[in-house]
Amino acid sequence: MKKTLEQYLREKSSRVDAWLNRLLPVSTQYPVSIHKAMRYSLFAGGKRIRPALSIAAFEAFGGRGERIYPAACALEMLHTFSLIHDDLPCMDNDDFRRGKPTSHKVFGEAIAVLAGDALCIHAFGILGRYAALPVVQEIGSALGTAGMIGGQVVDIESEGKKNITEKTLRFIHTRKTEAFITASLRMGAVIAGAKAKDMAIITRYGRAIGLAFQIIDDILDIVSTTEQIGKDAGSDIEKGKATYPALFGLEKSNRKARLLIAQAKKTVQPLGARGSLFKELADFIVDRIN
Repeated sequence: MKKTLEQYLREKSSRVDAWLNRLLPVSTQYPVSIHKAMRYSLFAGGKRIRPALSIAAFEAFGGRGERIYPAACALEMLHTFSLIHDDLPCMDNDDFRRGKPTSHKVFGEAIAVLAGDALCIHAFGILGRYAALPVVQEIGSALGTAGMIGGQVVDIESEGKKNITEKTLRFIHTRKTEAFITASLRMGAVIAGAKAKDMAIITRYGRAIGLAFQIIDDILDIVSTTEQIGKDAGSDIEKGKATYPALFGLEKSNRKARLLIAQAKKTVQPLGARGSLFKELADFIVDRIN
């Protein structure tokens, strides 16, 4: 019987969690506070979207077995590192993440900073051990000043400004979200040994769903409650963040996200049956709004 997307994601998330538990120091290892903080944020919930995308690409392009899982776990560590730092008082100053108090609320700001640092460093250690050099370079580029960090800088500098252009907004979103999602897909494809034409397809797909993902997040911040999204709702408006709804309104932003999802699904059409899961994942991203 064919698995539903929900079953697929649950199965992959369970395997990722098992590998994360194996790859991380135990919470009782000295110094206890840092290892507790690392595990607290990493196992606080989350959909494991980036690992799932990487695993899906790995399997679609002929990868077999579990050799993708350590690298997929590294992606989740890096994502969690970015969330811990995003939530800090000096950044977004958020009190809740994934329905629980943020790391700095539980462990204090200093330990939260160090927990994020530790997850980042641990992740690259895993990538260095289990993945080829091009994969390490790809992920590093997606996170650096040409990627996530660069996007975060412009995001912070744009807060409260009234004259934000679509070009600036696109810069923020492509660096903060799109780049890492695309790199996650590409990593799985590279480890599987995908051909150049397939790499081109998965790259275009990643860029489309990556931007759609962030636009949907921006919309959810407005239309959802804190309980529904597991983090402080309405914080983007409160801080004067540069978002698609702020610039274009909810209706136009929704249309933009759905257009990107349609483009993503069309992009993977040449993959035939191998592209069906990617289409379902694309729909899953936009359906979070319902």
